Amino acid sequence: MTTLKLGAVIITMGNRPDDLRALLDSVAKQEGDRIEIVVVGNGAQVTDVPDGVRTVELPENLGIPGGRNAGIEAFGPSGTDVDVLLFLDDDGLLPNNNTGELVRQAFTEDPGLGIVSFRIADPETGATQRRHVPRLRASDPMRSSRVTTFLGGANAVRTKVIAQVGGLPDEFFYAHEETDFAWRAVDAGWMIDYRSDMVLFHPTTPPSRHAVYHRMVARNRVWLARRNLPAPLVPVYLAVWIMLTLLRRPTTAALRAWFGGFKEGWTTPCGPRRPMKWRTVWRLTRLGRPPVV
Repeated sequence: MTTLKLGAVIITMGNRPDDLRALLDSVAKQEGDRIEIVVVGNGAQVTDVPDGVRTVELPENLGIPGGRNAGIEAFGPSGTDVDVLLFLDDDGLLPNNNTGELVRQAFTEDPGLGIVSFRIADPETGATQRRHVPRLRASDPMRSSRVTTFLGGANAVRTKVIAQVGGLPDEFFYAHEETDFAWRAVDAGWMIDYRSDMVLFHPTTPPSRHAVYHRMVARNRVWLARRNLPAPLVPVYLAVWIMLTLLRRPTTAALRAWFGGFKEGWTTPCGPRRPMKWRTVWRLTRLGRPPVV
């Protein structure tokens, strides 16, 4: 049986050189065939990487999806010089040396599997936060399952999926680009797994540490709905998220930024609209997460 060829895309802004080097070392230690690595400097120079690691230096920060797309293309059109691409945060670490082999096994045994979402664990406590389990029933992070989305900085994607549905949405810059890609993949017939045995260590930090968090989360929610949902579901999806946002009782400043982003999502171009099929809506619902929440 032919062994699947793996690649890894890591984007960096050049501000975590020690973490990046530790991650690169952990990828190099993976059992089985060597994993080809591309490090993308997102508006930054990439220095002090081991021999054999390829680098791409972008003149400006293109955001998370734009940076990852540049890394994909470094592996050929839609990344198809390899069979599967790992996307890893530059401050993450693969603690186990068999993760690469587990990825190969998963994609080999299930030809319909398009994406695998890893379990993110805190390096000091080993704990996995609920928000890092990509399903509504997230109380048991050790339970693997089929899911409807995945974690952006800790995943593996079959490159045939990218070739079929396209890359990540550049215009999103930050937030929800994974769900946009996941919905397109599911609509094309691919499956997504959350695997608790594929672990990425990552420090426990709140996503709101990013200054643009609240604005982009809201803007991209609107874009996500406008791009992907059947017309009757767009207002339902957005109404649900307005309610959930208010229930979380954000600060006045955060709420102001959120509603500013929400308005921006309606008044700015969101890219091509390709509403998912109704059978995809039903499929997502059967998997435990209807596309209204």
